[in-house]
Amino acid sequence: MGAQDAQDTAGSLRAICAELSDRFYERADVVRTLVVALLAGQHSLVLGPPGTAKSELARELTGRVEGAAYWEILLSKFTAPTRMFGPIDVAALARGEYRQVYDGRATTAHIAFIDEIFKCSTAALNETLGYLNERIYHPESGGEPIRCPLIGAITASNELPSGDDTAAIYDRLLVRLEVGYLADPSNFAALVRSAVGRPAAPARTTVQLAALQGAVTDAVPAVAVPEVIVDAVCTLRAALRRKELVASDRRWRQAVGLLQASAYLDGRPAVAETDLSVLTHVLWDSPAQRPAVEREVLHLVNPDAKEALELADAIEELEAQLDAMAGQSREALSDWVIKKAHNQLATAGKRLEKLRAEAATAGRSTAAIDRVTGRQRAVRARVLTEALGLDASMVQAQL
Repeated sequence: MGAQDAQDTAGSLRAICAELSDRFYERADVVRTLVVALLAGQHSLVLGPPGTAKSELARELTGRVEGAAYWEILLSKFTAPTRMFGPIDVAALARGEYRQVYDGRATTAHIAFIDEIFKCSTAALNETLGYLNERIYHPESGGEPIRCPLIGAITASNELPSGDDTAAIYDRLLVRLEVGYLADPSNFAALVRSAVGRPAAPARTTVQLAALQGAVTDAVPAVAVPEVIVDAVCTLRAALRRKELVASDRRWRQAVGLLQASAYLDGRPAVAETDLSVLTHVLWDSPAQRPAVEREVLHLVNPDAKEALELADAIEELEAQLDAMAGQSREALSDWVIKKAHNQLATAGKRLEKLRAEAATAGRSTAAIDRVTGRQRAVRARVLTEALGLDASMVQAQL
């Protein structure tokens, strides 16, 4: 893969990220991380309640790879391995031949979307693990295992695994992303309007399968990993172990590929400290651990993160107070807004703007600050709509 081709592919993938981020509100980080996972040839999990556009987002992203064989399935406890990897050829069976039909199944897919991954049946468990681990499938009739062309799988679930069997699958999903319902009322208002309007056809950038495969096999592994990044990863591991957050050596090693993929996606020839932020989606097992992991990672990435996260804590506290005041009179709510919430949110917003400008000037990542800014906007919108009774459209114009 030539250098110019690699740059063009990265540019197309960045355009895809931008287009999907515009379409799926509050999902910019999720979209980018899914693309990074594919570039690293790794599997990802999107974890969240029903109705959070997990399936739609996965389909829209995977549909941007032209020429790729795509396979999708919704698993249940009764899903047979043959339904996933190749049903029995009935016509051949009538002739006394036992063979499977692989076209259109996981066995021939370049990209897969597996919904409700943790509902994988016991019968299909070993084959699914082999498929995710080694990209192989053992035919029902025996013989040599089939090599599958899978680049990466995007999986989704409404809940975490509940047994040891499915925990083995969970361990193989390097990237773990939490999604929730829209937090910003103005984004929710835009979502409602999109359901009743007829928007113009959105821009649709695509990338060729061969270009994506070239990036995965050649361009991403060629990204340099400076010694300073190795030192930073070692420092992060030690900091997490002090908090009893321990990831396996395999997970750490695979994470290096994610760092290279992140740098490639941004068009850089070497991994930088800003790429370490992707590790916030790799180094936790339960969602309760994620904030601690994120804090350690972002403290390491840049000096702006510590203050941004402290502001995030204050913003979350204000939202908790708003929730606790549900049912109180409009006068009480207005008094709380005037005396406390408005000034704190405005001060936080101004400080976040300054932190972002300083980070951008210094060439540091603004991703963490942008996430906190999104929370500040969402809580401010909730305050204006729920406490002061302003119209959501009016609030969106103010924001």
